[in-house]
Amino acid sequence: MSTESAPTFDIPKECIAGVVKDEGPDFYVSVEKVPVPEIGPEDVLIKLNVTGLCMSDVHFMMNDWALPKMSELGTKCAGHEGAGVIVKVGDRVKNLKVGMRAGHKPIQDVCHTCEYCKAGRETYCAKAVFTGLACDGSYKQYIVSPENYTTIIPDGVSDEVAGPAMCSAATTYSSLKECGLKPGNFAVFPGGGGGVGIQGVQLAHAMGLRPIVVDTGDARAEMTKKYGAEHFVDFKKGDPVEEVIKLTGGGAHAVFVTAVQAYPLSPKYLGSRAGGVVMCIGLPPAGQFHIDVDPTTLIFRNQSIKGTLVSSLGDLDETLEFAARGKLHLEPQVVGLSQWNDCVQKLKRSEIAGRVVVDFNKE
Repeated sequence: MSTESAPTFDIPKECIAGVVKDEGPDFYVSVEKVPVPEIGPEDVLIKLNVTGLCMSDVHFMMNDWALPKMSELGTKCAGHEGAGVIVKVGDRVKNLKVGMRAGHKPIQDVCHTCEYCKAGRETYCAKAVFTGLACDGSYKQYIVSPENYTTIIPDGVSDEVAGPAMCSAATTYSSLKECGLKPGNFAVFPGGGGGVGIQGVQLAHAMGLRPIVVDTGDARAEMTKKYGAEHFVDFKKGDPVEEVIKLTGGGAHAVFVTAVQAYPLSPKYLGSRAGGVVMCIGLPPAGQFHIDVDPTTLIFRNQSIKGTLVSSLGDLDETLEFAARGKLHLEPQVVGLSQWNDCVQKLKRSEIAGRVVVDFNKE
């Protein structure tokens, strides 16, 4: 019989947070102290060690999606890629314990009773609470998570990998599962050198697919090939559509669009491939980067366009299992608090290759 007791943590009254200022096109992130939130009887309190930086954070802070403003919903902190440890549990929490490693993901909670929740498609629940928009997200060091929608991080997965896996890796994994590809099929990733795309490339490779990245720059070419891309097509060095169709012998089996600027061109990568599908992952600013398709092509070639949101609890657990097995080798740039805003601004300007993680314990 084990006599090991649960660890105890001193919980402060205030914690570090990246607070959005001047919400809109000129926003910036200010590192400040904010109150540590109180938990309910069925919640856990997670102390985050890291938060990933995602382009969705930028859109929330810019308010360029057709969504309410963060400030209108009482939210000061963006972020949805957190990893840390449970430091407190509510009185009615049954299974989670203090000391367990846990993550903070794009959806904080769902209704658990609608048809989507019951079918394991709870990310489409009409009552889903989007982290970093409808509630404070992982830009705050201490966060509240309901026990029945908390993700536990398995052994062998570092915080630096687990944080981004909460959104970017798991989001592409769900899209890869839903598109119905088979091992040996070609998966094309416009923007595959970005933080979301590169994790999709690794997962596609691990699933037996043949990833092709369309992006630009030597750094991204080197990185994507290192992580499983069979080919890298630099869109600044010729016609990327022509090159992809040549490499795939007629067209991609699926195109996974994480770089929103690629949407208008994305159906062309399918070429004449019967059954080819464009998977929409990246969310463009409202009214921009639409896809104009000829229904005749869709009909004659059985092609389609489909969207997927973020991962369900089950898909996220499966994504973390890929990481635990060593199939997800993210090597993010880890920065301290003083570089937080600078890195967010670089992300806004598309100057980041791969993923950036902010370490709450690093100045």
